[in-house]
Amino acid sequence: MFAVQHDPAEPMWRSSSHSSGNGQCVEVMEDPRGTVPVRDSKTAPTGPRLSFGDRAWTTFVTAVGTGRL
Repeated sequence: MFAVQHDPAEPMWRSSSHSSGNGQCVEVMEDPRGTVPVRDSKTAPTGPRLSFGDRAWTTFVTAVGTGRL
């Protein structure tokens, strides 16, 4: 068996802990420049991405987590 290692030079995308783990979901990446890129790994994993500022993303995630959205 071969282990897949992540290249630290490449961005690391992650999905919600609530996703089914099949790779078909919305994914986010932490960017050291203070933005949070978001992509749809189901329909367009190599397609366009949205980028949000750190504060805007935190506000959004908090609102979803508390049921305000």
